[in-house]
Amino acid sequence: MNESAHQSKPQLYEALDGVPLADVRRFRRRLKNASSSEALAAIAADVEAARDVVAKRDALIPAIEYPENLPVSARRDDIMELIRDNQVVIIAGETGSGKTTQIPKMLLELGRGRRGVIGHTQPRRLAARTVAERIADELGQDIGESVGYAIRFDDRVSDSTAVKLMTDGILLAEMQRDRFLNAYDTIIIDEAHERSLNIDFLLGYLKRLLPKRPDLKVIVTSATIDPEAFAAHFADADGTPAPIIEVSGRTYPVEIRYRPLVEQVQAKDGSVKEIDTDMIDGVVDACAELMREGDGDILCFFASERDIRDCMEAIEKKRWRGVEVVPLFGRLSNAEQHRVFAPHSGRRIVLSTNIAETSLTVPGIHYVVDTGLARISRYSTRTKVQRLPIEEVSQASANQRSGRSGRTADGIAIRLYSEENFEARPAFTDPEILRTNLASVILQMISLRLGDVAEFPFIQPPDPKSVRDGLQILHELGAIGDKERDGAPVLTGIGRDIARIPVDPKMARMLVEANRLGVLDDVTVIVANMTIQDVRERPLEFQAQADQAHARFKDKESDFLSALKLWDYIGESRDELTGNAFRKRMKREFLHYMRIREWFDLVRQLRDVERQLGWSRAENVAGERDANAIHKSLLTGLLSNIGARDGNSKEFQGARGTRFVIFPGSSLSKKPPEFVMAAELVETSRLFARDVAKIEPEWVEAAAGELMKHSYSEPVWSRKRSAAMVHQKSMLYGVTIVRDRLVPYHRVDPAGARAMFIRHALLEGDWNRHHTFIDHNEALLAEAASVEEKVRRRGLVVDEDTLFEFYDSRLPADVTTARHFDSWWKKQRAKDKHYLDFDPSSLLDDDGVDAGAAAFPEVRRQGSIDYALRYKFEPGDPFDGVTVEVPVPLLANLREDGFDWLVPGLRPELAAEMIRTLPKALRKTVVPAPDFAERALEVIAESDTGEDAPFTDALADALRSLGGRGINGSDFNPDALPAHLRVTYAATDRRGKVVDHDKDLAALKRRQAGKIRSSVSQAGRTSESEAVQKWTADTLGAVPETVTTTIDGNDVDAYPALEATKDGVKVTVHPTKAAAEASMVTATLTLLLREISVNAVQMTKGLPLRHKVAVDRYPHGGAAGLVDDARIAVIRDLMFAHGGPVRSPEEFEALAAEIKPEVPGAVRRVVVTLAPALAEYVNLAAELEQWDGPAIDDMRGQLAFFLPKHAVTVHGIGHLQHLPRYIDAMRIRLEDMRLDPDRDADRQSVVDSVKRYLAAKMQRLPAGREKTKAYKDLLWQIEELRVSLFAQRLGTPKPVSQRRIEKKIDALA
Repeated sequence: MNESAHQSKPQLYEALDGVPLADVRRFRRRLKNASSSEALAAIAADVEAARDVVAKRDALIPAIEYPENLPVSARRDDIMELIRDNQVVIIAGETGSGKTTQIPKMLLELGRGRRGVIGHTQPRRLAARTVAERIADELGQDIGESVGYAIRFDDRVSDSTAVKLMTDGILLAEMQRDRFLNAYDTIIIDEAHERSLNIDFLLGYLKRLLPKRPDLKVIVTSATIDPEAFAAHFADADGTPAPIIEVSGRTYPVEIRYRPLVEQVQAKDGSVKEIDTDMIDGVVDACAELMREGDGDILCFFASERDIRDCMEAIEKKRWRGVEVVPLFGRLSNAEQHRVFAPHSGRRIVLSTNIAETSLTVPGIHYVVDTGLARISRYSTRTKVQRLPIEEVSQASANQRSGRSGRTADGIAIRLYSEENFEARPAFTDPEILRTNLASVILQMISLRLGDVAEFPFIQPPDPKSVRDGLQILHELGAIGDKERDGAPVLTGIGRDIARIPVDPKMARMLVEANRLGVLDDVTVIVANMTIQDVRERPLEFQAQADQAHARFKDKESDFLSALKLWDYIGESRDELTGNAFRKRMKREFLHYMRIREWFDLVRQLRDVERQLGWSRAENVAGERDANAIHKSLLTGLLSNIGARDGNSKEFQGARGTRFVIFPGSSLSKKPPEFVMAAELVETSRLFARDVAKIEPEWVEAAAGELMKHSYSEPVWSRKRSAAMVHQKSMLYGVTIVRDRLVPYHRVDPAGARAMFIRHALLEGDWNRHHTFIDHNEALLAEAASVEEKVRRRGLVVDEDTLFEFYDSRLPADVTTARHFDSWWKKQRAKDKHYLDFDPSSLLDDDGVDAGAAAFPEVRRQGSIDYALRYKFEPGDPFDGVTVEVPVPLLANLREDGFDWLVPGLRPELAAEMIRTLPKALRKTVVPAPDFAERALEVIAESDTGEDAPFTDALADALRSLGGRGINGSDFNPDALPAHLRVTYAATDRRGKVVDHDKDLAALKRRQAGKIRSSVSQAGRTSESEAVQKWTADTLGAVPETVTTTIDGNDVDAYPALEATKDGVKVTVHPTKAAAEASMVTATLTLLLREISVNAVQMTKGLPLRHKVAVDRYPHGGAAGLVDDARIAVIRDLMFAHGGPVRSPEEFEALAAEIKPEVPGAVRRVVVTLAPALAEYVNLAAELEQWDGPAIDDMRGQLAFFLPKHAVTVHGIGHLQHLPRYIDAMRIRLEDMRLDPDRDADRQSVVDSVKRYLAAKMQRLPAGREKTKAYKDLLWQIEELRVSLFAQRLGTPKPVSQRRIEKKIDALA
């Protein structure tokens, strides 16, 4: 130690040749920076300690011996010479040659494994452990001395270890910490012919590394399957391939027999046809053929478990004696797999998948039956699905299968396909790198900074599509971003964490998210469960019992939670039972004990990794198990495996156009949810989702982030948000996650959102506004728009685009919503509060149009009240033109006077259109109409004609003065005017809301009569009184004609009047003078009738018997009814004859005194006048009962018209006095009708024509016109027309004809 302490720096450099290779660079760095003697002394001490490690490792290696019975031992010297002289050696040999166990010993003998470890990779963990144990046993040592092994989460390596067995994945992981593999002086890549993804990557990595590590030796061992490819891969700079040495295995000759599945059949025409036969039948026939050859077991290769089961049934049906049929496939329990290797008597037929091709060696096989098919795992870069299609195996695989029959003796292999088919097959199975997902390898390459994947020296470069797919998956997992370095992506923080976890990147991503969400413990259990084979067993003969035992663990919404329930149960059982009892319970409940141990070990080892990463353990996270957080964590690694249910079917729309169903073994298969995620999608007979869980679409959205593809449609304006919104549809890999959601438009299209904000908010005012400039601008716009409404022209106000340009030029580009606007405007208005005010002069292009108050007044005064006028220019609208707004209470006193003149601004058009309504003969004298209208208005303006006169009369007078001959006011037809030239009357309530409207004021009044009375009555209630029995000065006193009351702020005249009640009389207030006068007439007449009576007997006394009988048979109450009817009519007529109703009790007493003496005589005269006519009336009515026909029906109608109820009151004696003449005329008609019925029909048609003419006119007139005197007089004129037609000799008081009557009908208004 003292000597080493005084060594110089050059001496220390020389001493580094004896330290471990892994320490050389570190010591060189220290020596380079060391200058003091103390530093050199410390380095010397450390160098000496390192040299001791090498010496200790060398001393521990025992003397090496080789089993002489192994073929590789015979070529030991050749192999050692090649290794000594070459950096890379390819050793090819069949299984059983001993190369796996003896080559490490040769390397030890060559002095390797001292300064660096001999790394020996195996494809499988089991092989790494068993090979290590075998080598250690041959060296006479325990594991961990000169020989150790390292598999995932299980490290049995010490400082003295010279040979380290490990899986290829462990070596890949070590590259993260030791990029130059300085810990090794030799690397053995065993079973390289399997061409797994890891092996291909290691071979490429080593090729790039060897020039930098000339001291490193690489041994590649392979079966005799294309070893030349490995030699060419490791060719030197001159292109010389690496040397290959072949070691023959212990094999025997195998006879190959081809038995294609076809059968020759002779057709009816003598020709021979080949037809396909069933594969299962072919296997059974082949087994029968082989059994005839001799003793020995038979190994049959199939593509699927289903084929194995079908074949088992077919063989068992043969009932071959002494034959045992045994299945062998990966999903079998260990116990069932061990049956294949257990000793047995008799013959055994093993039905296997390709697991027996290389992975397992089945003992005692003499014969092989090869169907030539296998499920080959292939990954689809398009759908991201690992498919397992059934394909024809390669020639190499077929030879591996047939070789299984030549391990113990000469064998026979029957291939169920033709030799031509065999020769046409590919020589080798595609390496895994060409048919699997490259994400894991690419992640390692990025982590190791190996540059562009496309330039990496793979033996067989992967398809660029596969590389892109791997990068895409890493991007999906958030492991890489858009940054690049040296042509390769850069890992994100998540990516660096994923690269440090030795599991599939997707599962590592789940753990990263679980740590963030605080559910790391549970997700670790699930990830471990997804990594291993299912611990639940389903033995073929006990499937129902197994399903029943496992049913309690099922969760109806998640297979992952089912795994957690199973984990909890196993943990509880493990804690409460002893080891042996626990093992028995697990077996009894069909749970695989060894896989459970593997599960627990894996969870423990994953937690060790998590601890190294500094992640939180479960005990450091509060709360109960959070199922949602667990599924959210899992989802981050399974985004490509989501699906949305297709309607009510059980099929799901998956990512990238896939369609799948949930695997039947899942608890969700019977009642599938709307959205699911699956641990894996596997394509067998169809695409199945295994290990699924219900998810929520919002989870997908959160996990996918930028991976979501959004489409937008139909932008809409939201008043509530005062912002533009747009309908969003969100998809992930073609799966619709969000069907229709409203999102802020400004995040999608800021320019479009800004334009919508300007149009909807600033121009249309559709927002929660609170800015004064809006009110200012709207007032200016409303004022400008009113000009268009008045003058009835569009285009005067600037269009919306001009206003849009105003705001567009002033608002910043980032003002897209009300929130942005408020923020900006708060600062801007402090600088200029008028910045957004419109310029009034720029809003209207009036072009000299007169829209002032003189031409278009805002109000129209009638009496003491101003009625508001409003204008609208919208043809077809009920309020198009001029509308006068009238509060309902004021309707009663509104008159049409003056409104037919419209307003001065519309009068020229009114006059022109009015001229156009003239009959053609008159209109010809005043054309062109606009010119005459203009001149006529000038004439009217110069005259003193006021607007109280009808406009038609004023216009007619003016036109006559201008040469229009024969034009009268009645010649115009105001009904033919365009709607906007006739004023609209609008009734409004106290809030100014229009409740009714009409161009006919009278019709509007009738509809609103109830409301008018109600409002006036309420306002004039002080002028009304309660009912009294007698009207005296002390009770009601005089009733004034008008009273003034205030309604809604307007002084309104109301009209009191008497109203007769059942027992007396009272005062009520009416809205119109006409209504009050009608009430006074009724009340005064009622009071007079109560005061004046007559004796009915006296009135009919002295009548001739015939007349007396007719009066007694009066149809409406007999003699009493006739007398009472006459009394009412007489008193009414006398009341009007003496001045009409009166308004004071004194006047009433005087009126009654004057009328009373006259009543009896007048009633007697009515009875005497009507008595003869009644006699004739009764006789004629009886005679008509004997006839039928249209003419008779017409005459019966006449009789009904003559004597309705209260006939004297209704018709008056003035008309009824002609009743005898009308009845005589009817008799004459009856006589003439017998002689010439056709002539009677012609005369009747004239009457009918007049009646139809009148009816048509009445339909055009407002309702209620039937009660007017003019209408009633026309009815009596029609009776006179009947007399002139049917009994002309009786004569009529005045000339009458159809034309005369029709002219009078025309005059009705």
